[in-house]
Amino acid sequence: MYDKKFILDEVNNIRREIGHDEVNIYIEDIYFNEDSNELWIITEDRPDKSAIIGKGGWVVGKLREKLNLESIHVESYGDFLNKEYKLKLSKRTVENLDLNLVGVDNLKKIINDKLDNIYSFNYENYLDNNKFDESENTEAVVALSGGVDSSFSLILAKSLGFNPTAITVDPGTIILPNQYKQNIRMLTEKLDVRHEYLKANYQDVIQESLSGKLHPCGRCSKNTGEIAKQYAIDNEIPIIIFGDMLATGTQCINKQGDALYRLNLPASLSTGKQEIKSLIINYNLKEFKGFGCPLLYEVHRKYPSMKKYSIQRILRETRSSALEPGEALDLIWSFYKTR
Repeated sequence: MYDKKFILDEVNNIRREIGHDEVNIYIEDIYFNEDSNELWIITEDRPDKSAIIGKGGWVVGKLREKLNLESIHVESYGDFLNKEYKLKLSKRTVENLDLNLVGVDNLKKIINDKLDNIYSFNYENYLDNNKFDESENTEAVVALSGGVDSSFSLILAKSLGFNPTAITVDPGTIILPNQYKQNIRMLTEKLDVRHEYLKANYQDVIQESLSGKLHPCGRCSKNTGEIAKQYAIDNEIPIIIFGDMLATGTQCINKQGDALYRLNLPASLSTGKQEIKSLIINYNLKEFKGFGCPLLYEVHRKYPSMKKYSIQRILRETRSSALEPGEALDLIWSFYKTR
């Protein structure tokens, strides 16, 4: 319906109309989904992407209005090459697993299907159109914090037939605020997933963090992982699922013992933050600005130098393409707003 020349002519016309400089723009590919009325423009490189989006998103916004489209997605070809490479590594890793589980078989299918539709894959549409059988037995424990990444992981684990149990490690409201518990209740009820709170004593972490001896995130993550691991072992459940977005490719799933695996579900599908948000928006969960951990922000307030470790964490996700630069900037900026 649309070809490269048509889109380039329209983009350049809009740039002239709003006073933007004229530049040479190169498009690698175009994909139009007639059913959803969405257009994907795949540019040769990021500068071409920026030129089509325009300052403040003016160009692509006016293009969407002019073509009467539901949405336009502009991505660079290099970003897709990176994502495709990671997905191929995930595919090889998961297919080499000696695990005869319903959820794992379905995970293999969704990885292949995402590879086949790399430009236009949409989780909501995909899950609406592909209904997977569910295992009779619980195949996975999902560590659920109530944030976007872990909520996405539970939705996907349920949809892929892992028949999951969700657990939440609860060290108190200074780390797990009550508003996150509201999200947990809403999501587990809507998905009809069994859920347990596991009380935990993190006083050492809290005290050392508030005295400036350590940054809390690493220790909290380690403690939560150990508690989730022990729960899975005690209940003879073979997989623990986390919302980790960084452990992609060959590290998306790894052994935790003789009969236990850790699956970083968003990472296994090379999922970006916008993809996650696009799916969970349908579950009416409350979204929180920043990291949402009161302890972390209190540490930032008392010891501003600790912010650099939080920023390093954000930059790692940005380098991996899990976060877009604009999203990263919003997270960093949240550390400097009055709370």
